[in-house]
Formats: sequence, C-alpha cells, structure tokens
Amino acid sequence: MTIGIDHSPLDHDDTVAATLLVVAKSPIAGFAKTRLTPQFSPVDAAYLAACALLDTLDAARESGIRHCVVAWTGDLDRAERSVELAAALREVTVVPQRGDSFGERLANAHVDAAELGVPVLQIGMDTPQADPGLLARSATRLVATGDTVLGPAADGGWWALGLSDPRPAHLLADIPMSTARTGELTETALRHSGFRVHALPTLTDVDTYSDAIAVASVSRGRFARAVTDLVTAKTPVPL
Repeated sequence: MTIGIDHSPLDHDDTVAATLLVVAKSPIAGFAKTRLTPQFSPVDAAYLAACALLDTLDAARESGIRHCVVAWTGDLDRAERSVELAAALREVTVVPQRGDSFGERLANAHVDAAELGVPVLQIGMDTPQADPGLLARSATRLVATGDTVLGPAADGGWWALGLSDPRPAHLLADIPMSTARTGELTETALRHSGFRVHALPTLTDVDTYSDAIAVASVSRGRFARAVTDLVTAKTPVPL
C-alpha cells in the first residue's frame, strides 16, 4: 500500500526522523468512549473523545516528529467537532484501518505507516496529557535505540508502542487487547521474538469517568477544559 505524500508541516531537517502513528475512531455518540457513560451522556462522551483527539493532533504537530499518520475508522461527518477534526486531519496522512479485530487493525496500521521508511511510534487518541515534549522524547528514544519502546498504561495496557522494524507488528494480531495483561503480553511477545523493549513513562488512558477526571487534572487543552465544564455543569449549586 502506498501512503503518498506526507502533508505535515514538520518535515524539515531538525525533526525527529520517525513517524507518529495515531490510531483513531470517529468520535460519534454511542460509538466512541462508551465506557464514560452513564456519568457522561453518549454525546458528551463523544465530545470528550473529539477534544482528546484534537489535543493529540496538536501535540503531534508540535512535537517535531517528521511524519504523522492517522489510521482512521468511522464516519467523520457524524463526529463531534467534525469541522475542526476535518481541518486537523488535512494536515496529516490518513489511512483507513484494516482488519476485523482491534489487534489486526493495529498491526496493519503499523505496516502502512512503516512505508514511509522510518521508525514508527504508535499512540491512541485517549492520552491527551501526552504533550509534544513527551512525544518527541519517546520518538527520539525509539530512533536512538533502534529497538522497540513500550509505554505502559496504568490499567495494564499500553499507550505507546514504537517499532524500528515493522516485522513484529504482526504479533499484535494475536495479543488480547483492552485487558489488564495487554502490556505484559505485548512486552513478552516482543522479547520472545528477539526484540529489546525499552520502557516509556506510564500514563493513564481515558476509558472511564475516573480516568477522565485524573487525566484532566494533569493535562491542558480542550480535553481538560471540557471535563471541567461538564463536571461543573453537573454539580449542584449549594442553597
């Protein structure tokens, strides 16, 4: 598969020679971040997902990582904040997600992004606290080691996976995703295949209401403001 031209404005000599791969789904009510309900309505949950994705795309643009590829699924026209998302996505290379399971889609996204010929650092759309500096440091470590990097998530999963060689991407198709052992199983599979794994900082990804509150408290941007506004609106005013 040929990805084509990377439209990122970051492509110049002092960038990190890597590709940041963002795996994203359209923030549609009832489709994205459904575990944020019932504390947030389905529309509010999708709105928060849109805010997190916009923050993530901002961080990608400002990180100094040479390329940005978004592996996308879902109808953009039905998304919350669709106009802003459409504008942001025009600044990156967008490829469709391919595969039946989430693991297959991740594996295929890595293969697609690797066609740009540089190491690939993959993240999701639910760690808006991952600022440009953290993304740049993570990509720099990936490039410097020439191995793999893995960013553990507090729930046992992972928020970032960097591969200097696309060959181990196929391992993701056989790893159970969204479990308390996903991070452990991913690291084990990489090591058993002969790859060294370097740890990145542990982050909390946004799956539940308590995650949203925790992440909003340590992040800045649209997501943090939206969580604060929604929680404030639901808080009864003392008589």
